[in-house]
Amino acid sequence: MNLVVAGVTASLLAGLGTVVGALPILLPFRITQRVQAIALGLGGGVMLAATAFSLIIPGTEAAVAAGNSQLMAAGIMSLGVIFGGVFLVIVHKYLPHEHFFKGPEGRTSKQISRIWLFIATITLHNFPEGLAVGVNFGAGNAIDGIPLAIGIGLQNIPEGLVVAISLIAQKYTSGYALGVSCLTALVEPIGGLVGASVVAIAQSILPWAMAFAAGAMLFVISEEIIPESHSQGRELEATMGVMGGFVVMMLLDIGLG
Repeated sequence: MNLVVAGVTASLLAGLGTVVGALPILLPFRITQRVQAIALGLGGGVMLAATAFSLIIPGTEAAVAAGNSQLMAAGIMSLGVIFGGVFLVIVHKYLPHEHFFKGPEGRTSKQISRIWLFIATITLHNFPEGLAVGVNFGAGNAIDGIPLAIGIGLQNIPEGLVVAISLIAQKYTSGYALGVSCLTALVEPIGGLVGASVVAIAQSILPWAMAFAAGAMLFVISEEIIPESHSQGRELEATMGVMGGFVVMMLLDIGLG
C-alpha cells in the first residue's frame, strides 16, 4: 500500500507541473510562437529520453532479473511497446479531442464543447506519464522513479503553458484557463494509481507495464507533441527544444539514478 501511495503522490506532484506552466498567462506579456515551439519541443525531448532511460532500460533489467534470457527480455519489451502504442492508437481514433493548433480529431460532435476536447487531449498526454511514474514507484524502484517524476514534472511545465495559451486564444479567461490546467493535472495521479497498483500486486508484470508505458509515450511524442511543435513553422526551434529536453532528462536519470 505504501508503494501505491508513493506512486500516486509522485505522479500528482509531476502533474502539478502543468499548473506551474500555466501561471505565466497571469503576467502582462505575450508568449511568442517561438517560445511555444521551444516549450513543446522540450517536453517531447524529456518524454523521449524517459522512454529509454526510465522505462525500457530498467524494464529490460527487470525482465532479465526475473530469469528471462536477453533475447526473451528484448521480446517482452518489444511486444509491450507495441501494445502500448496500439492502445493509444485505438484511444486516439475514438476519443474526441482537439489539438492545440491543428484542430479537432477523433469522432467529434458539435455538441461537445471545445474545452472538453482540450481536456481529452491532455488526458491522452498525461495518463501515460502518470502510468510510467506509478509503475516505477509501485515496483519500489525509487532510484529510477524520482528522476522520472522530476523529468515528467519539468515536461508538464511547457505543456501547461501551451494549454493555457490555447485556451486564452479561444477567448477563455485567464482564471478559467488556469482552472482547466489544475483539472488536467489530476489525470496523472489516476495513471499513477493504475500503474503502481498493477505492479505492486504482481511484480512479474513490471517489465510489461514499463514497456506498455514506453509505447504509449512514444505514440504521444510522435503523434501529438512533435507535430504540434512544428505546426507554426518553427521547426528549428522545436528541434532544439527536443534535443535540450532529451539532454536534461538524460542528465537527471544518469545523475540521480
